Amino acid sequence: MRSVLLTGGAGFIGSNLVRLLLRERVENVVVLDNLTSGYRRNLDGLPVRVVEGDVRNRDAVEEAIRGCDTVFHLAASVGNARSIANPIEDALVNVLGTLTVLEAARDHGVKKLVYSSSAGIFGELKQLPIDEGHPVEPDTPYGCSKLAGEKLCLSYAKLYPISCVCLRYFNVYGPMQRYDAYGNVIPIFAHLLLHGRPLTVFGDGEQTRDFVNVHDVARANFLAARASDVSGAFNIGSATRVSINELIRLMEHASGVRPEVRYASPREGDVRDSLADISAARAKLNFEPNTRLSTGLTEYMDWFRAELELNDALTQRNGS
Repeated sequence: MRSVLLTGGAGFIGSNLVRLLLRERVENVVVLDNLTSGYRRNLDGLPVRVVEGDVRNRDAVEEAIRGCDTVFHLAASVGNARSIANPIEDALVNVLGTLTVLEAARDHGVKKLVYSSSAGIFGELKQLPIDEGHPVEPDTPYGCSKLAGEKLCLSYAKLYPISCVCLRYFNVYGPMQRYDAYGNVIPIFAHLLLHGRPLTVFGDGEQTRDFVNVHDVARANFLAARASDVSGAFNIGSATRVSINELIRLMEHASGVRPEVRYASPREGDVRDSLADISAARAKLNFEPNTRLSTGLTEYMDWFRAELELNDALTQRNGS
């Protein structure tokens, strides 16, 4: 692994992975990002080459992938709610974009591709914890498009001399994850907490999630790329489940802010409980989640507060 491409490398997970790859002394790091949800400042000061472009654009992908032996394909349209609101865009990015990257990887002799998938491919869960053999019956366009991306990657691994590993992320959180109304619960709650607004919980708050820190997810990507003779799909989580009510208590402690909490009806497409069985990733990738949720939330709330202050400073400077 000497020269690598990260699609979506200016985004949340991608920019954390860039930092890990540089710490691991990867010689050449290239980022392809259209900067619609990624931020160029996530990469400020880092010795990487940035190609601004879309994964659906073959010319942009060709420019970025040339000379790379490994690809981390993170670029995606993310989230159940966003996919329900705009399913065509979701499919174009997650299916056509993935196919475009795979075609370029094949033509340029890429040896390893690590694909960012999602636990959303499972749909309504039938048992806990969830292992890789759990039925895949996605119930949102996002889950369907990520499953299609997996199938494409694994079919290319069978057809061509390219090894593909698909990582099924559970609920990822951590630095560089900005607020998005369609996004995950932790950045939404962080945004509301630090703006003094009430938190809305859909359901009774006793539904559970497996929250995994982005540093652990970045490490999983690195391990997957380095693992020789390994292809297939692997769950990436913390192997611990936490209720939304408990998450609020932990975020209150991490932020020092006591929120008002309101409860509303459950949302379509949301699963009741989630918990990853990561036995396969432990055995095949040597993956081990090392970040406690309380520790990760403290780091995240500190980052989020600093990000708000930076945005305020930029707004004032641009307005003056």
